[in-house]
Amino acid sequence: MTIERGSFRLGVLAGIVLLSGVILGVVLSVRWDWLPQAQSTPALAVAETAAAVPVTGGPPNHFVPIVRAASPAVVNISTSRTIKQKEVRSPFQDDPFFKHFFGEEFSRRFRDRNPRKRYESSLGSGVIVDRRGYIITNNHVIEKADEIKVVLSDDREFEGKIIGTDPKTDLAVIKIEDGDDLPVIPWGNSDILNVGEYVLAIGNPFGLSQTITMGIVSAVGRANVGIADYEDFIQTDAAINPGNSGGALVNTKGELVGINTAIFSRSGGYMGIGFAVPSNMAKAVMDSLIKTGKVVRGWLGVSIQKITKDLAQQFDLKEAEGALVSETVEGGPAEKAGFKDGDVIIEFDGNDIDNPTTLRNVVARAAVGKQVKVKVIRSGKTKTLRVRIAEQPKDLFASRDEKDSDGTGSEEAVLAGLEVQTLTSEIARQVGVPEATKGVVVSAVEAGSAAQRAGMRRGDVITSINRKRITSVKGFRNATKSLKKGNNILIKIRRRNGKFFIVIKP
Repeated sequence: MTIERGSFRLGVLAGIVLLSGVILGVVLSVRWDWLPQAQSTPALAVAETAAAVPVTGGPPNHFVPIVRAASPAVVNISTSRTIKQKEVRSPFQDDPFFKHFFGEEFSRRFRDRNPRKRYESSLGSGVIVDRRGYIITNNHVIEKADEIKVVLSDDREFEGKIIGTDPKTDLAVIKIEDGDDLPVIPWGNSDILNVGEYVLAIGNPFGLSQTITMGIVSAVGRANVGIADYEDFIQTDAAINPGNSGGALVNTKGELVGINTAIFSRSGGYMGIGFAVPSNMAKAVMDSLIKTGKVVRGWLGVSIQKITKDLAQQFDLKEAEGALVSETVEGGPAEKAGFKDGDVIIEFDGNDIDNPTTLRNVVARAAVGKQVKVKVIRSGKTKTLRVRIAEQPKDLFASRDEKDSDGTGSEEAVLAGLEVQTLTSEIARQVGVPEATKGVVVSAVEAGSAAQRAGMRRGDVITSINRKRITSVKGFRNATKSLKKGNNILIKIRRRNGKFFIVIKP
């Protein structure tokens, strides 16, 4: 009995001590702010503070208002088309022996069979950029479509009508009717984008609507990707997958700075490299399509090529920059303005020209009929020319047959494994050059030779060596006699419908 009372008293005493400790801890924590105050700020105050902070690409929570504002203007585009397949004919259908055993009715059944039909559908994205219902997307998203269905983020569905397409930039404009209170994304200035900026890619990859991915601008001015004729892509590591095509690339102000177009992938999926058409190019294309139904581009009338270090030395250039004129089109604006083969264009209408891609893009944007100043380097001296821009011909990018043709006649080895022969009208037709072309045709190129390493191939027509015109094999031999061993050789060649320079290092 004494033991039980002692145990009870000890338990009560321990409880009193524990309770006192808890109360003391709470009082001290409140007094000296030892407890975290995460919930001390009202929720409304937090929201107001976040909204007041300028959105400049900070922490991820800064992208929430951007997504809420921009994503409703990104739509899902689904297309369908019917493909008629050719009738499958039996090899025995018209055979008399076959008819004898199986009868005329069996053969007629083959003849009366209608072509089979196959239906194809595809998914992509688009961006509403005008409250009148204009949507910009990729050409490959709606190409050859019989039906176009546009689904908004609020599940409203519309039928899309093609306003115009531009395969050269892989862009297209469609329009939806009867749309009230359509959400839009404001245009941004893609020319001021900097590498390292945050960007968001909004689209419908794999049919998953309203998907947002974040990344940075990895590079600007990407060209020679092989996607379109006119390339000036924004490269980003924001995830872009099939179905994102035609979607929006927006900056941290919620402005449209690009139209997601393609990815670089070895697996078919995202690998960290995506490409978007810059908004300035997209807007110019869209405005032209809406206004005229086509894209009107400026044309200078020259063939140009990139300047390598070897070419820079040959043309007395301090830097391997600019665009080398390898050919002026007869009767074109450049020829009329006094351009010559071998001119190096370094400035066009106030724009510095670093490479052929830059020149091609600024010329295309130039207004038809406008007279512009062009600075060129000719024989080591800077010269300013004035040229009036013409409209680009429709067949400018007509496909060219790159297959080589064999030469005929005698062959004689010259210039380190390079064999040439007289260019006749018959050979000119064989190699695909105009019959009036003057020069010598390459009949053989030794494998591993300096000429072969420089890109020379059989069927090429050599028209000049170190700026000296070549019109015959005799002239070719005379020109090669003056060449010194070890010196680089500047050769101008004609291949099919194009002319360009190469440098051979003996």
